[in-house]
Amino acid sequence: MSVSEFLDMGGYALYVWGSFGLTALLMVLEPMLLRSRRNATLRRIGRIIRLNREVRNES
Repeated sequence: MSVSEFLDMGGYALYVWGSFGLTALLMVLEPMLLRSRRNATLRRIGRIIRLNREVRNES
């Protein structure tokens, strides 16, 4: 088996390599999206805490 035969994957190269590429892309994007959501949630919690402190100080 030569390298070109391996890369051709028996005529299914588009599907095989496309699947690998899409999976790799999603594995890179998911942690980035999770980090973004985490940071947004932490900012939201920080705002809630600040507002609660302000309300307590005004009472």
